Amino acid sequence: MDNTVNRRGFLMMMAGGAAISALEPAISLARRRSGRRRRMNVLFIAVDDLRPQLGCYGVKHVISPNIDRLARRGLLFESAYCQQAVCGPTRASLLSGVRPDTSGIHGNNTPVRKAMPKVSTLPEHFKNNGYETISIGKIYHHPDDDRQGWSTEPFRAGTFPEGAWKGRGYLTSTAIAQMEIYNKQFPAMAGRGPAFEAADVPDDSYPDGANVVRALQELNRLKDKPFFLAMGLYKPHLPFNAPKRYWDMYKPEDIKLADNPFVPKNAPSYAMTSWGELRNYYGIPKKGPCPDELARQLIHGYYACITYIDTMVGRLLDELERLELIDNTVIILWGDHGWKLGEHGGWCKHTNFEQATRSAFVIRAPGTKGVGGKTNAPAEFVDIFPTLCDLAKLPIPPQLEGASLVPVLNDPQASVKDVAISQYPRSSNGKPVMGYAYRSERYRYIEWIRKDYRKGQKHGAVVSRELYDYEKDPMETTNAVDLPEYREVVRKFERISKG
Repeated sequence: MDNTVNRRGFLMMMAGGAAISALEPAISLARRRSGRRRRMNVLFIAVDDLRPQLGCYGVKHVISPNIDRLARRGLLFESAYCQQAVCGPTRASLLSGVRPDTSGIHGNNTPVRKAMPKVSTLPEHFKNNGYETISIGKIYHHPDDDRQGWSTEPFRAGTFPEGAWKGRGYLTSTAIAQMEIYNKQFPAMAGRGPAFEAADVPDDSYPDGANVVRALQELNRLKDKPFFLAMGLYKPHLPFNAPKRYWDMYKPEDIKLADNPFVPKNAPSYAMTSWGELRNYYGIPKKGPCPDELARQLIHGYYACITYIDTMVGRLLDELERLELIDNTVIILWGDHGWKLGEHGGWCKHTNFEQATRSAFVIRAPGTKGVGGKTNAPAEFVDIFPTLCDLAKLPIPPQLEGASLVPVLNDPQASVKDVAISQYPRSSNGKPVMGYAYRSERYRYIEWIRKDYRKGQKHGAVVSRELYDYEKDPMETTNAVDLPEYREVVRKFERISKG
């Protein structure tokens, strides 16, 4: 924008009235567009399984220049947490604005509209308030969920199997052959093959690239309308498939393994996970630990996928700038939960630990004051719905259980809550338990409660507790809940949990 203004000023000085006359049509068009775009647009970028493993989060060995660019122009949330560390529930919570216990969605098998047929979802609310709402890629966990929330049919290249991709997005003959052999041996694993692939292909050959092409087309179509464009990127979800050029950006010998590949001392057994999601892929041990060489390959693939989707984010940002929409569009980027890369001897998400519940979260909101900053204010993904309503000046639906983060966007030192709450269901001695994690700036306190959440039971007895002090124990090596020096800390969290 600044360069355009400078060029106009130069022309006006050099050509006088002729230059002004030549510019009048363009200025008139810009004014007409501005009049039609007085409402704030929303570009809503959802990234599957994205932990804060990015340059803007201080992880300098990961290449993420475009998300870093977005963070420099917006506000980066250091302490952002999902409501439950698995795709279906966390997306359902964000898009409905209610917590998993309210929706009853604790697994991947329940669509939002089945659990809450009358709820006003985030896209539907924007649609009902005059926005054109578009869904591209993975937004809801279920591709057919919430059709009434979208102005047009959701577009989801790579809904497996589809098009040129085989199984879960494979392109190489080797990966496809391994998938076919594996699927014959284990029919229940249909579509799954190796846990990673590096095909020597252009970016748009994989589903994320194809989806971004569609998003760019939609931005051009919608440039003169108020829009809510939801762009869902699959990677870095398994399998870690990305064009070879992104793998080549990292040297295998530079890949480091997790610093804490062990179970926390005194943690209850059901706090852990056997990482069954990863074990479902070809070449991954069905039992026992992940060998170091394989672990390095998996981490390498995860990094390659991050850099691949970072390029996709860059294409979206560049198009917004080219269309002169960047200053009239709220851009929000969030990973639906974290992902363990060998921490606690585990992989995937599915726990209440830091690496599973903490995720990347950046908001660029034109007109707010926290541009280029970072905040340690606790944030939850259930806060996104009211925040976007606030920024777009829309009424806030009554069912929302989060808080608007606009005060934090204007003052990164502010806070709208004391803790972020995550939860995860487990089984203990054959009976259901629910773990609730309360994350403050320094501590994570977890209560495991005996209750049948599957039947909507609201209360139950506390069967175990965990406490982690990130100031003294950032790697979560010891459950400190029974140590005398933390007695008052535990009592404080007990009051919060009952509150």
